[in-house]
Amino acid sequence: MNDEQLLRYSRHILLPQMDAEGQQRLLDAHVMIIGLGGLGSPVLQYLAASGVGTLSLVDDDQVELSNLQRQVMYGEADCGRPKVSAAAAAAMRLNSAVRIHQYPLRADEDWLEQHLPGVSLVVDCSDNAGVRYALNTVCLRHGIPWLSAAAVGVSGQITFFAPQTDNSPCYRCLYPQLSPQQTLNCAESGVLSPLVGVIGAMQALEAVKVLAGNGSNLNGRLLTFDAMAAEWRSWNLPANPDCPDCAGRKCG
Repeated sequence: MNDEQLLRYSRHILLPQMDAEGQQRLLDAHVMIIGLGGLGSPVLQYLAASGVGTLSLVDDDQVELSNLQRQVMYGEADCGRPKVSAAAAAAMRLNSAVRIHQYPLRADEDWLEQHLPGVSLVVDCSDNAGVRYALNTVCLRHGIPWLSAAAVGVSGQITFFAPQTDNSPCYRCLYPQLSPQQTLNCAESGVLSPLVGVIGAMQALEAVKVLAGNGSNLNGRLLTFDAMAAEWRSWNLPANPDCPDCAGRKCG
């Protein structure tokens, strides 16, 4: 790190849980963020501010007026603009040294197969079960860790999948087969705006810990939050021995 970086990240470096070695890991990391809405807003802003060296941004949507209630990195002037370009501009305002790749598309298995190798961590903020199943398949294939979260109505959840670790659960262990009818979204169910900030900030926190190699992570646990009760709960998430995606997998 140069003198400017030492000053910028000094509050991280002062932490014994992070120090200069952990900060350097962030600078060397490549994180892909899939979905740049309510969860993606705090995730992107915190990871850019924290000094993650390379960020790949994936979203096929444009900014709409109804997004502004909760997607706090956008403003009124961004309406009609592709989210990836508006989000990239917001991240660059925070940290011009971050390298950003923009992908204005919806990720599928073929695209992920081409673009995931070499990524340190994926943060899924997509609100789309099909994307998550595809991500699960490709991350298992390449041993790439990923964070998954959701927030709708007044509740949220977050977990971490570590396919590079033996006997760890995968997304299909948690949700064997979600249909579109079973998947709630904000457009149909509404969402309390600060809730996505709470869950997205937790995703960013977990991402920083995973990348820096410090603290315990959420592998094998599902963390849920009830905003009305102001209550967090932690649930064990074991691997399903009959899971069609990960059963019998061993990591070398």
